[in-house]
Amino acid sequence: MLISELDLNNKKVLVRVDFNVPMNENLKVADNTRIKSSLKTILYIIKNGGTCILISHMGRPNGYEEKLSLKNIVEEFEMLLNKKITFLDDCIGDKIKKACQESQKGDVVLLENLRFYPEEEAGDVNFARGLSTLGDVYINDAFGTAHRNHASTGILPTFFKGKKGMGLLLSKEVDAIEKVLKNGTPPILSIIGGAKVSSKIEILKNLTNVVDDLIIGGGMAYTFVKANGGEIGNSLCEEAFLDEAQKILLLAKGKNVKVHLPQDVIVSEKLSNAAITDTVNIYNIPRTMEGVDIGPLSIKKFNKIILNSKTILWNGPLGVFEMSNFQNGTKQVALSIANATKLGAFSLVGGGDSISAIKLFGMGDKFSYISTGGGAMLESIQGKVLPGIKAVLN
Repeated sequence: MLISELDLNNKKVLVRVDFNVPMNENLKVADNTRIKSSLKTILYIIKNGGTCILISHMGRPNGYEEKLSLKNIVEEFEMLLNKKITFLDDCIGDKIKKACQESQKGDVVLLENLRFYPEEEAGDVNFARGLSTLGDVYINDAFGTAHRNHASTGILPTFFKGKKGMGLLLSKEVDAIEKVLKNGTPPILSIIGGAKVSSKIEILKNLTNVVDDLIIGGGMAYTFVKANGGEIGNSLCEEAFLDEAQKILLLAKGKNVKVHLPQDVIVSEKLSNAAITDTVNIYNIPRTMEGVDIGPLSIKKFNKIILNSKTILWNGPLGVFEMSNFQNGTKQVALSIANATKLGAFSLVGGGDSISAIKLFGMGDKFSYISTGGGAMLESIQGKVLPGIKAVLN
């Protein structure tokens, strides 16, 4: 059920948000993207006569930790919302229940970090039952934690039969992923980068059921090249996954999915902007060198594939983008996807490193949709139904 299908007037609406935002050394919000992403749902609740009671986690605390208190985000949150909020220094118990009951129509109440209680991550039923007494309606708007079967995501919704739903952000995330996995306009392309094959095996397997083209880049490409008999020098390689890499290539071939590996790469003897680099064929990397970025031929080849695609999913960088000398490949691929989007393609970008890269390049507004949930998006691409979504739909 969607939030738009529920009666919120004069209701206490308990909303699971994802306010797990990065903080600087002065305990000020360093990146407010996740808070901004929830504003539409919060404003919708207020506009429709509800009281907004927000619950979230932050970090991985061991009991109460001042630096992980949600009180630290209040100033930024009030500035973005343009409204005073009420912060409560706990998230459960009689005192909190009373304060929530006394809150008025149009109020926004933020409760303390759920993870100060180990029961949250343990998926404790009694903890969830206690949280359930704080509201009349439950909304999940935290895609970033929807893959966790925690008390506030997987268990809490079971106490709100017929009075629960997806917030505007969560439903947007689900729609964006379905636009690739279920309703994509062909040709469908997936670009998967990053360091490790091991963390993305199930994703790659599932994508062979969906895409027409699959670009594999980043550190994980070298495991595939070695599996094909290439010489990769000192490049990153997961020896234990050479057989899996071969299986994925065979699986793709059997389903007529074209797999594209880089042709040429930038190589270096060490990960340093000061290091001497060379451009070589990816199958012939010198013994003392390691691949650090894709080369000009690969960029040209990938650009052509990207511009030919109507649906594009991108997860993971194509090189060591954090270093200015090795970021060109990732940047050029991002520019190609942005151009394809401008020409009418649907583009979905997700994963922490990909998002960091496009922010670094100042390209945050050039794609159709940027996912707020790294792990949740990856599990969705694997074809899994996420516990936090399943719980609000049942």
